[in-house]
Amino acid sequence: MKATGIVRRIDDLGRVVIPKEIRRNLRIREGDPLEIYVDREGEVILKKYSSIAELGEFVQEYADSLFEATGHNAFISDRDVIVAVAGAGISKRDYEDRPIAPALERAMDSRRSFMFSSTGSGECSECEVIEDDAATYTAEVIAPIVAGGDPIGAVVLASTDPNATMGTLELKLVETAAGFLARQMEQ
Repeated sequence: MKATGIVRRIDDLGRVVIPKEIRRNLRIREGDPLEIYVDREGEVILKKYSSIAELGEFVQEYADSLFEATGHNAFISDRDVIVAVAGAGISKRDYEDRPIAPALERAMDSRRSFMFSSTGSGECSECEVIEDDAATYTAEVIAPIVAGGDPIGAVVLASTDPNATMGTLELKLVETAAGFLARQMEQ
């Protein structure tokens, strides 16, 4: 654990303010759920709560199924990081728990699905899954997972095949997956 040197008092309602710089660095937004832990030494630890990550193995199996059905790389994220990955030649270690790309954030914030395709040069400028993604995707579809009116994650299919195109079938698949996962969260 790293000390910040910041000290805050608890108000009469039991609240404490997390400084803006820390919230920005940790990507904590207004309304984000935080899980509270207490250790044996009496330390209180706040951890961002991810309802998508709570589904664990189920989310991974869903990503595996999307990959097997489409042949495209499948990713499932929460609001901040990739939580499940499936695809040919993809190392889960390279993607899981890495910050998501801006395109995924925009899709979640807008609560709309997106389709991106490569330009004539074979590159797709918007096709990233994680920040500073080294993979060169040629096509991508994104559907936000919206539960209880709030965006909580996204489902993504992405391809590195220069001849691949994403169409309405892939779009409907990720939208169906996102809708199904949202219903799982609401139960």
